[in-house]
Amino acid sequence: MSDTNSFDLIVIGGGTAGNGVARMAANAGWKVASIDSLPFGGTCALRGCDPKKMLIAVTEGVEWARSLDGKGLNARTDVNWPDMIAFKRTFTDAMPGRIEGGLEKAGITVLHGEARFTGHNTIKVNGETLSARHLHIATGARPMTLNIPGEELLATSTDFLELPERPDKVVFVSGGFIAMEFAHISKRAGAREVTVLEMTDRPLGNFDPDLVNILCEATAELGIDLRTRAKVLKIEKNGTGFTVAYETPKGTETVDGDLVVHATGRVPNIDHLDLEAADVEYSRRGIKVSPFMRTTNPAIFAAGDCADSGPNLTPVSANEGRIAGKNLLAGKDECELNYPPIPSVVFTLPQLASVGLSEAVARDKGLDFDARFDKTVGWYSSLRVGARHTAYKVLVEKGTDKILGAHLIGPGAKEQINLFAMAMAADLTANRIKRLIFAYPSFASDVGSMI
Repeated sequence: MSDTNSFDLIVIGGGTAGNGVARMAANAGWKVASIDSLPFGGTCALRGCDPKKMLIAVTEGVEWARSLDGKGLNARTDVNWPDMIAFKRTFTDAMPGRIEGGLEKAGITVLHGEARFTGHNTIKVNGETLSARHLHIATGARPMTLNIPGEELLATSTDFLELPERPDKVVFVSGGFIAMEFAHISKRAGAREVTVLEMTDRPLGNFDPDLVNILCEATAELGIDLRTRAKVLKIEKNGTGFTVAYETPKGTETVDGDLVVHATGRVPNIDHLDLEAADVEYSRRGIKVSPFMRTTNPAIFAAGDCADSGPNLTPVSANEGRIAGKNLLAGKDECELNYPPIPSVVFTLPQLASVGLSEAVARDKGLDFDARFDKTVGWYSSLRVGARHTAYKVLVEKGTDKILGAHLIGPGAKEQINLFAMAMAADLTANRIKRLIFAYPSFASDVGSMI
């Protein structure tokens, strides 16, 4: 094999969990190649978190104006969908070139193509065989396969973020993050009918049920038709639109839409890798990794959404990649991954946020705690911005005063939850937090009153 096809490290995947590892190795003088079949940047930067938040920023303007209408602000708002998508592209269009340029400047060979393993340390890309002392897999996740008739008619979240025009009637399959966030975007952008079909008793099953109920009220008031216990059976083409058949406790029902969006979640994007050829073990949860991010092939590491490790969140992927990179460069397993409290946010309006244990899990663990729950519509921070769906639930352990979990809904939730995460990571007790002095008035200054 020629020297041009031989590397110290090959990284498969040009997103958050891969690019940091490639840079670390290149900075250490290693000969590195980075490969992706899609534009470099990964799901978060190009097809997920970041472009989604660009759209949400526009609809936040709508929400703030409507909340303050009649309170001194004479508001008339509407969303120009093509302009909003163009605004999103001011970020996403520049990212691949910027990332590729940065990698190449670091001396990394950038390759486009789909990689598959042909041996313990060899892969094939575009018909060419490459070898490396080490490989790192960071291929992320893809929409899960539903195995229902008409599945090929579904639009993906990537498709939704590229829509040139806003559909008038949208149906979302599932009631998770993607569905709820995109449903809120669609409705505030002027869609006439927005339907969410969730097969369980409530959407967002990993979040606190009391706060989810408040979000459901806000969602209904917005005009979104949220249907629970609705298991999708099939999708059919119907003229220029689509008909979705779903099963309910009362029998089979249907709903029509101009667009039907796959929002049932994602699974590890590893089917194409031929991992058996490299003796890399995997399951439905992803590639099997140790706490050092090493796979069952000692020469190969994996991180991010393709691995059976932490939650599928961008900061987690970056952290896992950092651990993998440190162990790669050390030549041994010396840096073990320990997850701090990890906050999670649903970027609907209002935002829903969580960190730590849920009330149900804390009870299952037999912990003795106070669940401090209250609605905060009458609090100054809510009144000031006209927010009508705000609340918190904080779990404080009796005896230790330790914060076990925090669950928030409201306009400041996405930042307040980070404060709780920091406090929990630093082992700050509820009483110590109460003694802190925050800038006032601010959403942060509410934290002390929640515990």
